[in-house]
Amino acid sequence: MLREEAEGRLRALAGEHARLREDQWAAIKALVMDRRRVLVVQRTGWGKSAVYFIATALLRELGEGPTVIVSPLLALMRNQIAAAERAGINAVTINSANPEEWEQIYGQVAEGMVDVLLVSPERLNNPDFRDQVLPELAESAGLVVVDEAHCISDWGHDFRPDYRRLRTMFEELPEGVPILATTATANARVTHDVAEQMGEETLVLRGALERESLHLGVVRLRGAEQRLAWLAQTLHELPGSGIIYTLTVAAAQEIAAYLREQGHEVAAYSGQTEQAERLAAEQALLDNKIKALVATSALGMGYDKPDLGFVVHVGAPPSPVAYYQQVGRAGRGVERAEVILLPGAEDREIWAYFASLAFPPEPVVRTVLAALEEGGVLSTAALENRVDLSRTRLETMLKVLDVDGAVRRVKGGWEATGEAWGYDADRYARVAAEREAEQRAMLDYLDSTECREMFLRHRLDDDTATPCGRCDNCTGVHRSPEVEERAVERAAESLQRPGVEIEARKQWPTGLTDLRGRIKPELGAEPGRALGRLTDIGWGNRLRGLLAEGAPDGPVPDDVFAAVVKVLSSWEWTQRPIAVVAMPSAGRPQLVRSLAERLAQVGRLSYLGDLGYRSGPPGRQFNSAQRVQAIRGTLAMPSALGAAVAGAGGPVLLVDDRVDTGWSMTLAAAMIRHAGAPAVLPLALAVTS
Repeated sequence: MLREEAEGRLRALAGEHARLREDQWAAIKALVMDRRRVLVVQRTGWGKSAVYFIATALLRELGEGPTVIVSPLLALMRNQIAAAERAGINAVTINSANPEEWEQIYGQVAEGMVDVLLVSPERLNNPDFRDQVLPELAESAGLVVVDEAHCISDWGHDFRPDYRRLRTMFEELPEGVPILATTATANARVTHDVAEQMGEETLVLRGALERESLHLGVVRLRGAEQRLAWLAQTLHELPGSGIIYTLTVAAAQEIAAYLREQGHEVAAYSGQTEQAERLAAEQALLDNKIKALVATSALGMGYDKPDLGFVVHVGAPPSPVAYYQQVGRAGRGVERAEVILLPGAEDREIWAYFASLAFPPEPVVRTVLAALEEGGVLSTAALENRVDLSRTRLETMLKVLDVDGAVRRVKGGWEATGEAWGYDADRYARVAAEREAEQRAMLDYLDSTECREMFLRHRLDDDTATPCGRCDNCTGVHRSPEVEERAVERAAESLQRPGVEIEARKQWPTGLTDLRGRIKPELGAEPGRALGRLTDIGWGNRLRGLLAEGAPDGPVPDDVFAAVVKVLSSWEWTQRPIAVVAMPSAGRPQLVRSLAERLAQVGRLSYLGDLGYRSGPPGRQFNSAQRVQAIRGTLAMPSALGAAVAGAGGPVLLVDDRVDTGWSMTLAAAMIRHAGAPAVLPLALAVTS
């Protein structure tokens, strides 16, 4: 009887011909009849959301409370709400995009008007939500669902500290509240870890991860211009609409701009894209109004477009598991979907950068704990003054410490709990080693001659995998890397088009005692220019080698200098500079000085000299407050240079090799402005991102 009702609910959700899979029914039965905890590991498109919507409907009919779904992405939430409506379920969401609706939603939940409440994992540790809303929700919930559950495990390819908090939530739920966790990308280790965190009696339903529509292939091309030209040439042939994944925001913007120049309807999409623009781009792809979204991994989990015809990666993800998760967006509702990987020489450098953002070393963590024990409640900004971490890394570390019970998020910031905490160096080392193994496996995938789908499924511990018969290795049909020479030239022209803007700092960082608020206009720099971004696939490749740690110092190369001259010639400044000043450089003094001197000579400007250091360079700092303090303590203007600036009587071009945080340029500009320059125009070879 219950199965018949469940089948009816499925037909309302997925159409008249839909029938429950055996594992779908097993999960629904375990949740509704047995009130168990269930982990479902099944491929994208298998129907995991149908399990929790049907279970919700059946539990609500039995008089149980609402389902609480922890969901990681706004795009996923929007798709889930639309699916719930089709099943006759009233679903609402609480997230960062609708704070004005929260109170109304809380009231609707309390009155029993809501069947499904979707929340982000970050919301679980908002002090008001955690202390006032969550206990009541946990007490009244009829079902708890964790979507993309691989995020719970730090062995997973997309571990998120906020997800680790769910283990505490599981332990505090009243007896008999069923829990469902779902994911499409978990190997045996991740599956075991998540199931262990859910509880000993967790039912694990793991299926084959075969994707019968995917046709996997790899195309190796010599350089960035060949990849871009090949993509522009091939995009016409790819079926329907799809996603072009990149490893960096800069690459997404660069590739999207070029493809639009070549007549393709595409849009760039990343975590830095404005919310309204992201929504519009997602909808345009859903409606097939554009050929592709050129996206970072921000467009990943949960984006639901069954007729997605292709996924192309310009640059390889650092893990076969992450790669299979992303390509799983394609081909869910079509018979054939093309999946193409275009690896780049820069991929490993980008992987190394993201790996450098791992959990900090123990002395840094102990510094934060000591600061909280001494200072009571401290904001993240206040902690930045005491520990040398970027804001993002500091917040991630605090979330981990929160989950571990060492700190607690409260109104106004963070406080120490006083509980003993141990630095699990062995575990962090094992996770780092696992990441390195995944990267090696990704490189093996590129060179593999075996079935590509079988290779990926084996990395997910899917022992049912057999040769797919569809990929380039199985069929022996490999896409040609040939591309028209004129197309390569056009791509090279686009990639070598120099110049990106350096935004001028407008505000001093929070937490400084004597520098607060807006930077005085009479001390500020103008918007500047750089030859390129280190994350570009064009000039970035050239600049990464030139500015790499350990690279030899020397005069500026002729090709780089010629490109910088083009940047200057296209710079539409209000006032043309009349003089040049060089920033001091500990690692590349010849490079910076030769660039400044040659620009002065070519532009017929006065070369005034270099700024210097009082007692050596400031070293490397990762957050703004500490960076400003370090630069203030070391940067100096020789008296002769100050007199030369005052005597020049016009705008100054301030030259450096690279801009990371922008604070060196900001403080140097303030010095030069204070010496009498009416304007300072920053110029660098590279900006970090």
